[in-house]
Amino acid sequence: MNEDLTLNAAQKKVDDWIKTFGVRYFSELTNMAVLTEEVGELARIMARTYGDQSFKKEDLKANLADEMADVLWVLICMANQTGVNLSEAFHKNMDKKTSRDKNRHKNNPKL
Repeated sequence: MNEDLTLNAAQKKVDDWIKTFGVRYFSELTNMAVLTEEVGELARIMARTYGDQSFKKEDLKANLADEMADVLWVLICMANQTGVNLSEAFHKNMDKKTSRDKNRHKNNPKL
């Protein structure tokens, strides 16, 4: 089993892979389109596994974990090429959510 990977280590690992095997990053706009495509593939599996749609023959080989990893890969590529430190961004986002929503969900009668 692989060891846990920090976001910083994942960003470095992707960057090293791109520089070794990938020649270069796709453009930011291309990666945005690829991210959208990958999220769509993930959505297809989710809809068929947990929603009301049935699997088509070609969907049976799909792998939920692999599709999630594809989404993460492209997101990391986009972070690398735009200079975003995902670890720092994640911590700031958690702080924002905590201060904004610390009571919101507890007080939501729908939950």
